[in-house]
Amino acid sequence: MSAYVTQNPRLNYAGAARMIAASVDEADRMGVPVVIVVMDPAGQMIAYARTDGAADLAAGPALAKARVASERRHPSGALPVEYEAGVAFATGGAYTNLAGGLQVLIDGAHVGGIAASGGSGAQDLAIVRAGLAAIGATTIELEA
Repeated sequence: MSAYVTQNPRLNYAGAARMIAASVDEADRMGVPVVIVVMDPAGQMIAYARTDGAADLAAGPALAKARVASERRHPSGALPVEYEAGVAFATGGAYTNLAGGLQVLIDGAHVGGIAASGGSGAQDLAIVRAGLAAIGATTIELEA
């Protein structure tokens, strides 16, 4: 391998699609209409789902939550509350401090992020945890 090439693991489409399917199943089971987004570590969308009845405004927060989890490598909602408005303003809404986004770790490697928006923070987290479980992924969560 060349000294000028890096090996960066990334979640592939098959994994993202399986995560979406499991998350949609959990959202349906819970009766919570949501938007679900899976991104690679660079914050580029791999897969997207909008369940029937999801609010029109749920897509923006789902994208911002997934972007935080994938690019910043920490759960959305991890910042102290006094930083919420500043983060949203400074990033033009690209990042949010709402709970519901988690990074995706496979064998300890950060390979992307997943987020849901449309339910409460706890509901959104339960939905994305189902997606993580579907591919055997782990994550880092906030202290309860």
